[in-house]
Order: sequence, then structure tokens, then C-alpha cells
Amino acid sequence: MRYLSALPALALSATIATSLGAQGAHGAMRVAPSGQAITEVVLTLVDSAARAAAKPSKIRIDYGQPHLRGRALLTDSLVPYDKAWRTGANGATMLTTDVDLVIGGSNVPKGTYVLQTMPSRTGWKLLVQKEMGASPMAAAMSYDPALDIARIDMRQSTLSAPLESLTFWLIPSRQPGSPKGELRMAWGAVALATDWSVK
Repeated sequence: MRYLSALPALALSATIATSLGAQGAHGAMRVAPSGQAITEVVLTLVDSAARAAAKPSKIRIDYGQPHLRGRALLTDSLVPYDKAWRTGANGATMLTTDVDLVIGGSNVPKGTYVLQTMPSRTGWKLLVQKEMGASPMAAAMSYDPALDIARIDMRQSTLSAPLESLTFWLIPSRQPGSPKGELRMAWGAVALATDWSVK
């Protein structure tokens, strides 16, 4: 009977030893404070024969996704007023479009761009900047107004339930005609939006 009761303890010891051994082999691990997120719209041709022969076009936003974790959003240490904010975590937030767009009334030719925002007490602006080949981290940490191709006023509303994680959406419209939709972003109680359409 003593032998049988010792078996669970031996199994537990072996499991702990295996876990510690595996941890030692790979080093100590920790989880990154932010994730990476993507929102994407895929555009295809209406004609089925042409669609089969053509590669779909995409509009895509790729961004580091920070989380509030109990912090206040609009503060000097997180998202300051009246300063360009990288609008994400870690590297730059990137917009890539395979088609010419109009975003919030501004022309954005097909290509890759850095997105930043400028929050103020009277409203937010979306800053669309030329991508100059800098590293994503360098692009995120600096702001040069000379690189702006568009400064877009965003519609602002307040969420009744704050959003823990910064989130972007590219929402396609189901209305007939040229592809269009809404670009939305939200974090905390702040929700922002502007329109996009294919030129």
C-alpha cells in the first residue's frame, strides 16, 4: 500500500523535473506585453473569367496592439494630446494598398504608408505618411511633417464599454458601385472613424 501511494508523488516529481529541464534548455521565457494584429479587405473583379485570371487586390493595416492593463489612455506617458502618436505598439502602424484610395477626402495612391494620429481636445487627425524605408521602430519613434501625404479629420465618439486593446477595422460597404467602406479604430472609450473608397 505504501508503494502505491508513493506513485502520484513520483509522477509529480518527474513532471516538474521534465518541465524545469525543458525550461533550462530554452532559457527563461516571458510573454510580450503587446501582440500584432492585422485588418484586411480583399478586392476581386466582378467578372468571373477576369477574376480567375487576376490576383486579388488588398487593403491592409498591420499594427502592434497595445493593451490598457489599468492605465488611463490620454496621458503624457501613453497617448499625449497635441503630439503625433505612433498609433500602436513597438513598430510603426503600416497601411498597404494595392489600389489608389480616397481616405477621408484625401487621395492616397497605391503603396505602403505609415499611419500615425494626432489627438487633441477638439478632435483627432489621422496622419498618412510616406514610407521611407526606415526600420519599423525608427518610423514609429519619429514624426516628420514633411512626410505627410494626408492629415484627415476623424469622426469621434465615446464607447459605453471601454475597449481593452487598440483595434483597427477596415469595414467594407455593401452598397453598389465602387468599393468603399469605413476605417475605424478604437481604444479605451475613444472610437474614431473615417471613410475610404477605391479611386
